Amino acid sequence: MKQYIFTILFTATLTLILSWAVWRIGLRYKLYPAIRERDVHSTPTPRLGGIAMFLGMVGAFTVSAFTPYFQIFWANPRAVFAILAATGLTVLVGVADDLWDLDWMLKLAAQFLAAGIIAWWGQLQIFSLPIGGMTVPSAAVSFTLTVFAIVVVMNAVNFIDGLDGLVAGVCLIASTIFFAYSYFVVRDSGASSYFNLASFIACVVVGMCLGFLPMNWHPAKMFMGDSGALVLGLLLATGAIAITGQFDPATLDPDEFGRSQLLGAFLPILLPVAVAILPLLDFGSAVIRRSWQGKSPFSPDRKHLHHRMLDMGHSSRTAVLIFYAWTAVIGLSMLLMYIGVGHDWPGQYWLGVGFGVVGIAACLVVTFIPNRRTRRPAAASHPASQTPASQEHTVDQP
Repeated sequence: MKQYIFTILFTATLTLILSWAVWRIGLRYKLYPAIRERDVHSTPTPRLGGIAMFLGMVGAFTVSAFTPYFQIFWANPRAVFAILAATGLTVLVGVADDLWDLDWMLKLAAQFLAAGIIAWWGQLQIFSLPIGGMTVPSAAVSFTLTVFAIVVVMNAVNFIDGLDGLVAGVCLIASTIFFAYSYFVVRDSGASSYFNLASFIACVVVGMCLGFLPMNWHPAKMFMGDSGALVLGLLLATGAIAITGQFDPATLDPDEFGRSQLLGAFLPILLPVAVAILPLLDFGSAVIRRSWQGKSPFSPDRKHLHHRMLDMGHSSRTAVLIFYAWTAVIGLSMLLMYIGVGHDWPGQYWLGVGFGVVGIAACLVVTFIPNRRTRRPAAASHPASQTPASQEHTVDQP
């Protein structure tokens, strides 16, 4: 555990230092795009935070190569190099888009290529689903399922990158919960070591977000841009695939204290989805909404969940904190339920259920009953005119 804590602190410190340096360089050389019609910030702000986050991740992986505890996943370095190559490609394309607004089809093609690198070169694929020991029927299906899963999560995370501190905080909370989940999964599977690639990725994401958040908290000095949000999405998906898609579901006994075996079988795959539920919901609703209107699923608009919360009357910081609360409540309740089912702890299971019910009820109250005095009309006018002093931004496209 000490090595994981060191990884978080090292990655956070390095990312913070690099974020400050990138911010200074961005301001000095005016490396920021003009404010777009759909943006709601009024001051040109660098969108290059993803560079600092990527370099912080590279630093963490480099140090791990010289750490004996992490040699368990360096014994087969293909997966690690595939992750570095895929994130490097994603950052290059993301930076180019943040500076020059690339065509969405080009960006989507790059995302599929990055996901393909993870699945083909890294051999990190969904080989089985923890639903009754179900195995994927063929190598082609495994590859296709993995690539699409990674691309969906990448875009889901990118779609919610619209308020200062939103993505960094949500991914920090989600990865912290996922680290605990991966820790228990590895322990329950009877592995000889708790050190594994999925847990390490989760710690690196936590460190990246911790280091970048001070620069991105409202009012933000710098945005992470597509290069940061897409990399976080890629890492979240890769970590989930590295642990959930490959462990043996038979090592868990989901029916020890009379609960449905189906529930116990579904929890291991539901929890990784639960920690990213808000980005996935926003992505799904955006795709359906835009397709129904005859538009491209990646065409920008101002109808994301965070935009709707602003229109309801929430301030930027309040909306972000509510997103944090939703992520924590859903993720923690699922984690507690998983621990209870997998370890014959009925009390822990019902604690998770109770925590989820109370937490969701509280989140619903604070979400739908904002201060009516601050309620603003839905985007009937130019967004920038609604929040002239805000540093909020929107990155609708992948």
